[in-house]
Order: sequence, then structure tokens, then C-alpha cells
Amino acid sequence: MEKTVTKIKKSMPDKITFTRVAAYARVSSGKDAMLHSLSAQVSYYSNMIQHHKGWLYVGVYADEALTGTKDARENFQRLLADCRDGKIDLVITKSISRFARNTVTLLETVRELKSLGIDVYFEEQNIHSISNDGELMLTILASYAQEESLSVSENCKWKIRKNFEKGMANTFSLYGYEKIDGEIKIKEDEAKIVREIFGMYLSGMGTTKIAKCLKQQNKPSPKGAAWTSTAVKGTLKNEKYVGDMFLQKYYTKDHLSKKSLRNKGELPKYYVEETHPPIVSKEDFNEVQRIFAERNTDSHIKRYDYDFKGMVFCGCCGWRYRRKKNYKKYVWKCGAYSINGPEACHSKQIPDSILHELAEEFDKPIEKIIIMPEKNVKFIFDDNTEIIKHWIQPSRADSWNDEMKEKARQKTMERNFNNAKGNKN
Repeated sequence: MEKTVTKIKKSMPDKITFTRVAAYARVSSGKDAMLHSLSAQVSYYSNMIQHHKGWLYVGVYADEALTGTKDARENFQRLLADCRDGKIDLVITKSISRFARNTVTLLETVRELKSLGIDVYFEEQNIHSISNDGELMLTILASYAQEESLSVSENCKWKIRKNFEKGMANTFSLYGYEKIDGEIKIKEDEAKIVREIFGMYLSGMGTTKIAKCLKQQNKPSPKGAAWTSTAVKGTLKNEKYVGDMFLQKYYTKDHLSKKSLRNKGELPKYYVEETHPPIVSKEDFNEVQRIFAERNTDSHIKRYDYDFKGMVFCGCCGWRYRRKKNYKKYVWKCGAYSINGPEACHSKQIPDSILHELAEEFDKPIEKIIIMPEKNVKFIFDDNTEIIKHWIQPSRADSWNDEMKEKARQKTMERNFNNAKGNKN
């Protein structure tokens, strides 16, 4: 008997799989033209991905950043987090320089994404990172992009320093002033507070008391928050309030880290007089500086007679640590904690003796000390290197010397004698 074979067509269609696609865009500044460019990039990628067959639109991650050399861009980090969470299969970006100008950052990122099975497509160079020759091409082109970034940075530095030589500031943004049509003008409501600060200091008030007074009056500080002693001191020492400018106080370390360092003689400085309208007189300003110098040198009113003055900071809230006497020993406490209690900061104190023991291990000048959580201390040196040291709270028994132990023993014997005498009576 002949077999009969009947083909039955499948009732379920093939499962359609989509490639989940995201795009990354970046502009270099907050200028209107650049923001328009960013908006155009977002619109372009949104339309392109959503109209591409087989692609599933995840989103456009866009950053308004000063540079592509740093990897601390908020939406760039969000993109990487979503990639690690398995939400993206393909990332599209305009060019290598938009993605990252730092060769190391670029290669580390694309290698990590490649290990996750995620491809990065660079439109301008027409390179897929997941392809066999993709990494070689990226290494070469990223090096060019990094050198381009260095060239641009050096050109900008040259221009800024030439302006300094002519007595021209690169930027001007200061509490008490505003720029209108390129001209620096006094902002009277803020200038009034600046004059009050100088007046209070000249009347004999200290910076801490001035800050407390301004805080009680709800007068806004340059950052919009409550005034601090540091902010008051910075105001009193700022030469711009007499209409002068001290140029190149700081300089940028390099084009990758963008770290700003205090100019301690590495580069020339320029003092330019009468560049803008003054808020306080030079007589008052010079008198304030004289009082500052006097208080720092007069042994009767010297506020700091110990090491590390002004160098110790809180790793939790950023306030300076203060040296306080706790019974017969000195300890360092966060200023915010000392003034407002644990609600302001949860940092811990550190014994002065411990801080000195940790610092004695180093043979180079310490620039800054940060008291970190978990009993760690970060030392930052004048060459910008950093070392973190862990410290252990000494036990009470270890801190007792023979004299202290003998006094305690005598007190115990005396107390026991008095108790026995009382029981007999």
C-alpha cells in the first residue's frame, strides 16, 4: 500500500528578534549653539533607530560636558550601566572623539562592552568595535583624537596666558558683580552684603561670628547656601573687591585630568589694577589684610599653635576638621559636627597623636589631609600623589602609663578603705 504524506503548515510564525539599539551624543560646552547641536543629534539618532527595520529603540544618552577626556560624564556612565544590565545590544555614536578622547578610557570601555557581546559603531570612521580589526583601528584613531585634544588644550592655554600678559582675565564670575553686555558691573544687593562683611571684620568680629550673624539674617552666600567662616575669609581676602585682579593664581595640571592646582611659582602671576568698579576701598581692604597678618603672628591672639592648621578636612561633608581638647588630650573633630551635631555629619573624631604618628611615616610635604569613614585617612602631597592609611583606636589600657596606673590603684585602695570604715560605723 502506497504511503500518503501530507505536509502541515506551521501555525506559528517565526519569532522576530530585535537588536536593542542606543546612541551616545556629547557636546563640549553650554553655549546655545552647542546645545542646539546636542538637540539635533538626539533627534537624528531617535529617528534613525526607530525607523530602522529590526532595531528596537532603547534611547539616546546625551551629555553636555566640558571635555571628552574624562569618564565621569553622567549619561555616559548611565549608558554603561544599562549595557552591563543587558538592556542594549548595539551602541551608535558619531565619532571616536565624541565617545572618548582618552585612548585608555576608549579601549577599556569598548573591550568591556565587547566581552558583554555589545557592539559600538562609530559612524564617522565606519568602525564596528566588535569586528576583528576594529580594536586596531580604534587604537590608532583614538591616539590621534587624544593628540588633537592635547593640541586644542595647549592652544587654549597659550591664548589665556597671552591675555594674562595683557592684563585680561579669562573669565569673571564673582559674588557682588554681574556681566552685562561684556561689561563688569556691581550687583548692588550682593555688594551691600560684601560691604557689611568688611565692616563687621573691621569692627572686631571674627570670621566665624560674621558667618553666624549672616546665617541668622538669612543672607545668601555666593553658592546660595548659608555663609561659612571659610566663605567669609575668602571674601575678605579677595582683591577683586577693590577693582583689581590677581591673574593666574591657579593653573590646569594637564588636558586629561583637568585638575586645577594653586600656582606656587610654576608660572608667572600678574596683578592688574583698576580693571572694574570697586565695592570696597583699598584703605579698608589693606586694613583687613593687616589685621589678618597681625592675628596670625601675635602670640597672644594666635588661633592656631599646632601642626596641620587648615589642612584637615572631613571626607563625609567637606568641612574642615578642628583641633579640640577632650579632657587632657587633643582630638580632631569635623567642624559641621562640632557646630550642629550628628544631624549635620556622621564623621568620627581622630586623636591628634594618631594623626601625627601616621604623618611621621612620610618624608615629603603634606598638602591636604582627609579624614575618611572606616578609620581611614587620605594624605595628599605637594606632588599630587595620594596615600590612604588605616588607623586603630588604642585601647584605654594601652594608653595608661605607669604613673596613671599607680594613681588609679591608690584611689581604689582609698575608696575601699573609706567603704570599710563606713560599714564599721
